[in-house]
Amino acid sequence: MSRRTPRPLVALFTAGYLAPYLLPTVVGRLGDSLHLPPAQAGLIGSALLMSSAAAGFTFAGRVDRTGPRTLARAGLLLAALGYGAAAATSFVPLVVIGAMAGGFGSGTATTVAATGIAGQRDPHRASTLGLLSVSALAGALYLTMPHLGTGHALPFAAIALTALATWPATSGLERGTPQLPTSAGQHRPASPLPFRRSGLVLAAAMLCWSMAQNSLWGVSSRIGTDQAGLTEITVGAVFAVALGTALVGVLGAGALGSRLGRAAPIGAGTALIACCIVVSARADDLASFATGEIAWNTLYPVVLSYLIGLAASLDPRGRWAVLVGSAASLGTACGPLTGSVLSQTAGYPAMGTTLAVALLVLALPLTAVALHTGGSPLLRPGTVRRRGGAPAALVAGVTGAPAGAVPQMGAAEQPVVEITVSTPQPAPTQEEFSTAGPRGGSAALGQSSNANASTSAR
Repeated sequence: MSRRTPRPLVALFTAGYLAPYLLPTVVGRLGDSLHLPPAQAGLIGSALLMSSAAAGFTFAGRVDRTGPRTLARAGLLLAALGYGAAAATSFVPLVVIGAMAGGFGSGTATTVAATGIAGQRDPHRASTLGLLSVSALAGALYLTMPHLGTGHALPFAAIALTALATWPATSGLERGTPQLPTSAGQHRPASPLPFRRSGLVLAAAMLCWSMAQNSLWGVSSRIGTDQAGLTEITVGAVFAVALGTALVGVLGAGALGSRLGRAAPIGAGTALIACCIVVSARADDLASFATGEIAWNTLYPVVLSYLIGLAASLDPRGRWAVLVGSAASLGTACGPLTGSVLSQTAGYPAMGTTLAVALLVLALPLTAVALHTGGSPLLRPGTVRRRGGAPAALVAGVTGAPAGAVPQMGAAEQPVVEITVSTPQPAPTQEEFSTAGPRGGSAALGQSSNANASTSAR
């Protein structure tokens, strides 16, 4: 593991997450350019994200065996070809096939990025940098695409070009199986998944959490145009500003780090997101729509960065990070269809209320997992100074460290044994030393001659 986050991981994270970030304009433009009802357009978006989730489940725990560079390049190539094909045609079956192929490629890139991020010393910082990058890129695209034309080709082409632009960054990844050393210098053997119960609860909760978020995100464009009466250019500007404030939120989360732990940002942040969803779903003018979207997009990446960091902390090999991320992608895939069905049957305000209640319920298990697995620091302040915890803290930050060297949370402290050390003698001064050879010069020679004379007399 390195202290600095490798750029290839951030680039892969950006390429993999760009499609979900552009989901509103993808779904909206599919409906307009292909003359599809909202439910069918949302179904295409769901198929894209479902394919992305399938890639995560397929390659979870297999990145090491396949090789990060090989797998990442295969995913980027498939994303470029799939999204490029979807952008080049208006035949609905081919658009669906291309979107699903591109989604599988995006999911593959995300899997490699998630596995690498989990191996970092600070997974939260690594995920924060990835969210910062994808938010900036998506915001720039929301500002420029409305001025470049209409149709579904533009967002698909943007995702495909991003995948191609990310290809050179993969040269910094390992070509073959990465070597994960242990304390004995041998390769780390396969180990069972740690925190099984907490990981399963987190994966199930993340599936529903992501579905609630993207149920609104998938229909946000239509809320702005249909209910609030805004133009596409105005809606795109609102999204760009919202993603710009998301950058501020991500920067704040990165600066805050783990000072508040993970439970408080996840629980309180999810509750605040629920309130923002209600405001956004009830928006009937520019002010209310912008308020809800900007506040929601500011909080969403903050909470998501802590959730990604929580999943990565469950297993340094990244298996839980990939599985939880795939579950989140599965929920994201169900989001556009769920939002479209709810909005068509009950209306946007009722949809917002339903999603808000679901998020308030989900805040409980998410907070419980954060408290159970990461509620207290491994070493409390002062441990290194008072208890000599520096070696254990160093070993705890290394993948594959021997279990006996890492202090466990809640374990009894080792007894302190006082050792009496004798006081050393003072160092001799320079005056106690003289040059080598006979002392006293001529006097010493005289004494030597007398001694020889005495010997001869005997």
